[in-house]
Amino acid sequence: MEFGYLFLFSGLGLGALSVYLFCSVIFAKKNDAESLAWAEGNEPTPSKMPLIQLSRPLVHNLALKYVQNIKSPKYRQSIEHKIITAGISKELNTDEFIGLQILWGLMFPLFFIIMNFALQLNYPYWFSIVIGLFGMYFPHMYCSGHKKRRHVSISTELPFFIDLLALSTEAGLDFFGAIQKITEKAKNSPLADEFLIVQKDIKLGSSRQEALSNLAKRMDIDEITSVCTMIIDSDETGASIAKTLKAKSEQMRYERFARAEKEGAKASQKMLLPMIFFILPAVMLTIFSPIGLQFLYRGGS
Repeated sequence: MEFGYLFLFSGLGLGALSVYLFCSVIFAKKNDAESLAWAEGNEPTPSKMPLIQLSRPLVHNLALKYVQNIKSPKYRQSIEHKIITAGISKELNTDEFIGLQILWGLMFPLFFIIMNFALQLNYPYWFSIVIGLFGMYFPHMYCSGHKKRRHVSISTELPFFIDLLALSTEAGLDFFGAIQKITEKAKNSPLADEFLIVQKDIKLGSSRQEALSNLAKRMDIDEITSVCTMIIDSDETGASIAKTLKAKSEQMRYERFARAEKEGAKASQKMLLPMIFFILPAVMLTIFSPIGLQFLYRGGS
């Protein structure tokens, strides 16, 4: 009986402590502005993922102080590379990425275990392990999804973008002026945003080769790397950029057409199994069911 009261009061105490800590984080005043600022001193843009946006105050108030203890250069560089190639460097940085992993992978499962014990919810404890695994991998899934959508968008826009660059350079504009004209017309385009960064790098004193090399590293897409390498080579050899861009645009369209044919062939093969196991039995039942029923009832009579 005494142990029962001991467990009861300890559970209530842990539950009260959890509620107090949770409320103190939610309603805390932002006195420490430095903990909310990024390395460059700017506030991040709101995330498109509601879960990340709702978790951001908790990450800043609870997890950032533990993030500083994770100092592995390789791990941080791999995360930074994922964020940059996904194109979400304005809404998420390395510290917040690791903070999300700590919050959802460690803190929330621990909070769930405490509340389960305190309130006797009788939920299975393996559920907290599932939450922890999801929390550790959730930022990686978010980056991977962004990177795939970005890759599709850029691969679709790139041939037309290269055509416009070729036409602009043939009309007498230099490479810098051609980029400026195209990015002024393009709106809500990830490719145009990246070329704006190239334009800014050139304005700040970087050479065209350096700006294009940084573009290839940021995007990590084979088509972009090929285009950047081609422009750098044409600069070094003195070849006409307009003719090179036109040839590259035709090659990219041909490659995209070949990929579409390949995907179409794969789709026909993937449809074969559903047709055999689902559609064909349904057709057979539709055709032979009346014959079988007629034979059954006539035989019975």
